[in-house]
Amino acid sequence: MVVTESSARRNALADPDVRLMLQVRDDDAAAFEELVVRYQGRLVAVLGHLVGSRDQAEDLTQEVFLRVYRARKRYEAGAKFATWLFTIANNVASNALRCRSRRREITLQPRDSGPMGARPLDEMLQASSGQMPARQLDKAEARDIVRLALGALNERQRMAVLLNKFEGMCYADIAGIMELSPEAVKSLLFRARVSLREVLEPYFQHGERPAVEDGELETR
Repeated sequence: MVVTESSARRNALADPDVRLMLQVRDDDAAAFEELVVRYQGRLVAVLGHLVGSRDQAEDLTQEVFLRVYRARKRYEAGAKFATWLFTIANNVASNALRCRSRRREITLQPRDSGPMGARPLDEMLQASSGQMPARQLDKAEARDIVRLALGALNERQRMAVLLNKFEGMCYADIAGIMELSPEAVKSLLFRARVSLREVLEPYFQHGERPAVEDGELETR
């Protein structure tokens, strides 16, 4: 079935957040505040895992919303609002990581899993390792292991995993955000699962905690 421009717009308008953004385009301040309330915590969580610092993630989240507001007059209802928003977030995070890489200051710091709680982390651990430890990990330990596991991924793999496991996005939506094909996203996630398994299996089997730099793995 061919999706026409008008039908795509009708589909987009079914998204309540798209309707809110159209009100923002008409300078409705209350609508903008509502979008901030709905997405601020989610952005901080995803950006925090990408850049390794909650403080920086909060700053970048503010930058994302600033870009949204500045672009409001150019906004068109052609896709899900979350897809459009996380495309902006991906660009903001990529710019921040490039700047930090040039300063040679890449360091992963402990951070929270965000307002979504431990459930996405548990699912990520189970999906990537194929098993869970015999004992239940406490919240702090689970958060630390997930931090280490994510640190084994490169930037693109990390973004794909976060959008898939934390935001529950499908391949097509992630592809739109990262400017890739759905097949490329599928491949990214497959390679990410392989890398995550290398981190998690020694821990689950032998209690070995991995020492991870950004995109690199060393087990100790």
